[in-house]
Amino acid sequence: MTRDQDSSDQDTGDPDTGALVEIDAGDTLWRFDRRFLTSNWTCIWGRGCHGILAEPAAHLGHGCCSLGAELDGLDEARNVAALADTLRPELFQHHREAASGGVFSDESCTNTRVVDGACIFLNRPGHPGGAGCALHLGAVDAGEAPLDWKPSVCWQLPVKIDWEMRDDDVEVATVRGWERRDWGDDGDTMAWCCTEGPEAYVGDRPVVESLGDELAVMVGDEVYVELRRRLG
Repeated sequence: MTRDQDSSDQDTGDPDTGALVEIDAGDTLWRFDRRFLTSNWTCIWGRGCHGILAEPAAHLGHGCCSLGAELDGLDEARNVAALADTLRPELFQHHREAASGGVFSDESCTNTRVVDGACIFLNRPGHPGGAGCALHLGAVDAGEAPLDWKPSVCWQLPVKIDWEMRDDDVEVATVRGWERRDWGDDGDTMAWCCTEGPEAYVGDRPVVESLGDELAVMVGDEVYVELRRRLG
């Protein structure tokens, strides 16, 4: 690291109390939202999450899976399809639908398919093989990391990175919590609470620790280690 400092929209006079933590990694200047990363946010899927439909629907257990997952290019789509083929039927509620119609919404393979109102990979509450993402369950069953199996948009949520290129060819990457506006026009009508309501701020560890594996993949090990040092 050539430079690391904290910054804030308002100068507090104390470099350790700024709203943003900056870590200069050369070609990329990372800016981290201190408030979110040191908060006790945690995913409350299956524990009162409102979901993202027009009305709160915790009983459905959809979480943020009511929409098919948007895939990050053809390589990720191929990986998801290959892993889907390895899922044991008892871990994949919609295994039959996947076998007959595939796991993508169309031939572009840009989104996972929606079945009965949610992502094809979402096992519903009460499923004998376990509720939740079948890819997540398959990874655990195989002794592997779920983030290696799931679409990147799924394991990254609720962390969001905003990218901006400066005139000097340095990328500025701002890491923050996902917000309603990040859903686009769909966000206007969602019963979204996640990071913008008090319900999910009930964890026993700060986000920088509880989502440590995800953050390390997103920003790189060296930057993540420095971030942990800076945030204590």
